[in-house]
Amino acid sequence: MRLWLKDSERRTDPAPVQLDERRPFIVGLVLWAAAGIALLVSGQGEPWWIWMAVAGLVIGGLGLVSVIRTRMSR
Repeated sequence: MRLWLKDSERRTDPAPVQLDERRPFIVGLVLWAAAGIALLVSGQGEPWWIWMAVAGLVIGGLGLVSVIRTRMSR
């Protein structure tokens, strides 16, 4: 088995996959929102659990804004 190939022996690079980066952020935001609402409605659990859900929403929201801005600048 050879670990190094000559340029003439290499296959061409595949085309980049086009996908929607927004979808995973939206799914994550919905899951964090559902967890936060479930914690608030049930009234159980530690207070930091609610703040963890809030932090997940904030960080996910910032990520979504970043993805949307990057997509608009293309």
